[in-house]
Amino acid sequence: MYLMQNAIRPYPWGSRTAIATLLGEPASDEPQAEMWVGAHPGDPSHLHTGVGDPSAAPTSLLDYIQQNPSRAVGGAVAAEFGEVLPFLLKLLAADAPLSLQVHPTAEQARAGFADEEARGIPVDAGHRNYKDPFPKPEMIVALTEFVALAGFRDTAETVRLLNALDVPAATALADTLRKQPGADGLAELVPSILAMPAEKLTAALDAIVGACRTAAGQDGEFAAEYRTVVDIAERYPTDAGVIVVLLLNRVVLQPGEAIYLGAGNMHAYLSGLGVEIMACSDNVLRGGLTPKHVDIDELTRTLDYTPGGMQRVKPSRVGPLEVDFRTPTSEFALSRLTLKSGDEQMIEHSGPQVLLATEGEITVSDLRDGTLTLKPGSSVFIPATPGRVWISGTGTVFRARDGLGVPKKTAVAAAPAEDAVSAVAS
Repeated sequence: MYLMQNAIRPYPWGSRTAIATLLGEPASDEPQAEMWVGAHPGDPSHLHTGVGDPSAAPTSLLDYIQQNPSRAVGGAVAAEFGEVLPFLLKLLAADAPLSLQVHPTAEQARAGFADEEARGIPVDAGHRNYKDPFPKPEMIVALTEFVALAGFRDTAETVRLLNALDVPAATALADTLRKQPGADGLAELVPSILAMPAEKLTAALDAIVGACRTAAGQDGEFAAEYRTVVDIAERYPTDAGVIVVLLLNRVVLQPGEAIYLGAGNMHAYLSGLGVEIMACSDNVLRGGLTPKHVDIDELTRTLDYTPGGMQRVKPSRVGPLEVDFRTPTSEFALSRLTLKSGDEQMIEHSGPQVLLATEGEITVSDLRDGTLTLKPGSSVFIPATPGRVWISGTGTVFRARDGLGVPKKTAVAAAPAEDAVSAVAS
């Protein structure tokens, strides 16, 4: 097992304080949006492999896997996904909205990647949609209060939200959904909003955002949704995505709660700090709220318009110290261990794993490499070679691994409070 050195990505929407505070460091001079923990080619972690020699240069986890595939990821992972680490773990800290985005299915990713390769579009081109042939399901577990937009709201509720604004631009949207409720109505409405002519869009935004500003101050049923629209419109005043925001579920996660975002789910993180895990892919189709490339045609072909896409994940207790956040995917699995003084958890492993501490001081021991100590933000990579590790100390640590052989569970519509997890055996 090896201590990891992880890169922090300075995207403009990141927080200057959230990750720094978790690491016990002063506020950063630049935004710190994501800390990547894994073997993504864009910013792979590095391993301290020089046992007994602290001056040895760290080794890229990507290189380590390529040089030691059997030991690093094992036969089962290689057979299913290739000689790669199939998941990417992150600390994500949002201080401003991310783009409205959707991720493709495996079939869409393969077809889209093959098409763009055949057309000779460079992988690093700004207008490239598919950087690889893989899907990108993902899940985030909140460490602080975490606010997101995720999936389309029930259309009957959206009709009430739009009509309550009492302006013709919003009423016209509501009429479309009233006459054609559900996915069919959304499939007609969303592309029409995103392709709205500039003059009509300007008038609609002026009327709708103005009405939202008034309604947000009245503390009614949808006040939080209206405030979100106003806040986003201040950053993107001419973006059609501002109107699409009114169609999406606004999700507030408390620490320990999670949402799973499968293929086709339109979403945008708004604020908060969380642990995110995803398939190791770069495929993002953006629908607005960004200066980056937006491909409306490809986005609308990829979207799942089914209402009710707010998929909260109910944690399942698998032991006195550990809960699983189960999803339908095989690329990743994630659990959380919470330890008090004197606690110890033994884990048998036969696949690659990453441990990421988020609180306290965690000790990880094995018979081969001895003992490593993890502070918040520290992580360790455990190769696939079968063995055991012992986790002890006081604090919280997340355990990421591939999802092969892990019990699956479809995401559910509501999550319990932090201490109300179900006691379901693995």
